Amino acid sequence: MQTLYYGMRRPPSLYLDPFVTRQQILEDEVQFWWFQDPRRSLFCYCAQVAVILGLGLGGVGLLSTTNSLSVEWRLGVGTTLCLLALAVLLKQLLSSAIQDMNCVHSRRQIEQLRSGGRADPALILAVGLSVILCGAVLLCVAKAGGRSHDGREMAVSGAVLVAAGASMSLAVVGYKVMVHLESRRNQRMRRRLRIRRARRLGGQAVRVFSVSPRQMSPAGRDASTSRTSLI
Repeated sequence: MQTLYYGMRRPPSLYLDPFVTRQQILEDEVQFWWFQDPRRSLFCYCAQVAVILGLGLGGVGLLSTTNSLSVEWRLGVGTTLCLLALAVLLKQLLSSAIQDMNCVHSRRQIEQLRSGGRADPALILAVGLSVILCGAVLLCVAKAGGRSHDGREMAVSGAVLVAAGASMSLAVVGYKVMVHLESRRNQRMRRRLRIRRARRLGGQAVRVFSVSPRQMSPAGRDASTSRTSLI
């Protein structure tokens, strides 16, 4: 009877389903919330490392090539790129520090701060728009300053910055579209799993052994005893 009771509450198929088992573990343990969707987290982490290296090298390159003729715009754009790279790096360090200290136990906050969460696309999009703004300013200044040697360098640098910022923004938009499509596919899979479990549970018939008062008579006591021993 005890085996029948637990079999009615939790069918054996639920124990053998790895998706359900993984979801139950993630729901119970807070430290595992930081590591959901490892492929997405690894992709976002690599993308942020690439952004940090690109912005840092670009900013250092502009600062190192500053001369007396182009000190203003190279110094300003190089400093801006270095600050943007520092902002992305600080976000990564902040997320790692909060994860190590285990001071956040809210699923909504963890979903925002973890690598691959909602804060990463917003940060990369903001950085991309800032790079586009810097490039646009350089292009406008280059057009207003004429076709001197410094103006051509400003135009080339502005075009490169606009292209880089637009690529980052388009990459974030494409990433969000892919995440949305993946979430819809996961919802359909979960709906199908729930329908299958409901069908399995509905197909399992529960048999109940009942003892009538007639069987409690001395004539039927031997038969009921044998049936009870058989059960």
